[in-house]
Amino acid sequence: MDSADLNVLRSVLEWRRAGQRVVLFSVVQTWGTAPRAPGAMLALREDGVVIGSVSGGCVEDDLIARLHDGRIASDGPPVQLITYGVTREEAARFGLPCGGTLRLTEERVGDPAWVAELLARCEAHEIVARELNIETGGVLLSAASKSDALAFDGKTLRAIYGPRWRLLLIGAGQLSRYVADMARLLDFEVLICDPRTEFVYGWEEHHGRFVPGMPDDAVLSIQTDERTAIVALTHDPRLDDMALLTALDSPAFYVGALGSRVNSQKRRNNLAQLGLSPEAINRLHGPIGLHIGSHSPAEIALSLLAEIVAIKNGVELKQKKAVEGA
Repeated sequence: MDSADLNVLRSVLEWRRAGQRVVLFSVVQTWGTAPRAPGAMLALREDGVVIGSVSGGCVEDDLIARLHDGRIASDGPPVQLITYGVTREEAARFGLPCGGTLRLTEERVGDPAWVAELLARCEAHEIVARELNIETGGVLLSAASKSDALAFDGKTLRAIYGPRWRLLLIGAGQLSRYVADMARLLDFEVLICDPRTEFVYGWEEHHGRFVPGMPDDAVLSIQTDERTAIVALTHDPRLDDMALLTALDSPAFYVGALGSRVNSQKRRNNLAQLGLSPEAINRLHGPIGLHIGSHSPAEIALSLLAEIVAIKNGVELKQKKAVEGA
């Protein structure tokens, strides 16, 4: 779950605890070219304040109008279904592209206990399913897996929520600062490990969280999972290889290390001598990043994060394969 979704739920919890009425809208189905995917959320407070988005700005004004003109009744059904873009004319009126259609749940939030529990479980890096009964408005939370997807059968909405994607940087040098800033914009939680105290100064403004200890201990202590990327950037094999030995045997979806092609091959040979299996070594991304002719730290950071995001999104890196083949 990205920070936008987290912020929606945090606001729902804050507003309800303050005694304010809240309606939560969720995208449950789309047809054609819809602006937001199923699962997108928007919370509407009783005074018209909103947070989140279900259409990228197309229908938000009408949702607010529903509140002010009485279409959202305080004593009506706890959950209703709303559809936008049924006709091409209506799609054009609401700004839905290419005649797209989206269906939303309009859910009046009562007891916010489920919101607090859901947020706590996501913070604990659990993947959680929320089942919403359309008829009663009842909510049931249960454990889910990364392969689960949102499902809606007209009676029950089963939405999947999970922790934010994380990026652990080994090394707190100049390149790591550029990577951290860009990663935050891409909604990664940024973690840094560097036992060299000389590199700690000035990191406060980059909003990364330092993980104490040596790199291999850091990989273990954060309980690395399938939503974690780990990149070694110190250029010191005594630190980088410590992290890689542990990271390459972890569930991390991306493990990379800074270095040239020659140094990357030397690193693979060293890892083999240290007892790492060929299967684990083959998971290593090195040199890191997509080939964009990068030279400056900012360009290298951009190249690295483009590769990480592509892998996170399941995109085959044909461009990098072509460069390596050449």
